[in-house]
Amino acid sequence: MTTLNRKALIATLAVASFLGSVPAAAGPYSDDLAKCLVRSTGDAEKRTLVKWIFAAVALHPEVADIASVTPAQRTEMTRNTAKIFEKLLTDSCRAEVQQAVQYEGPQTIGSSFQVLGQVAARELFSNPSVAANMADLGKYIDQKRIADVMGKAR
Repeated sequence: MTTLNRKALIATLAVASFLGSVPAAAGPYSDDLAKCLVRSTGDAEKRTLVKWIFAAVALHPEVADIASVTPAQRTEMTRNTAKIFEKLLTDSCRAEVQQAVQYEGPQTIGSSFQVLGQVAARELFSNPSVAANMADLGKYIDQKRIADVMGKAR
């Protein structure tokens, strides 16, 4: 595999898994890499990642009409996220990346970035306004019907 193809593979696995489309296969080296990625990503970088996730999801036809992200904003968020990924892979967690790929294969990049994606998304959902709106769902669910179904499952 050429260096360019290897870089493309690693970048693709990182992005795909960050968005949750690559199954996680954790081993000790990918665990170490995931810990390094989370530890090495500051609050401002996590906010950048959350914005990038939102901008990407906003492209889906089912939500595009309720989200407003300009192409210029999306490009800027993608560039900023690429810088974060590159810094994490080549500087902050270089040794962990090399060990994970050597001993567990390039797919470990994906599973490790998936952990980082989950941490960034958790921050999105833990915002008090977001959490309050999510809790509002319970107002519109017939709790008795749910309880009846759960009771019959026993």
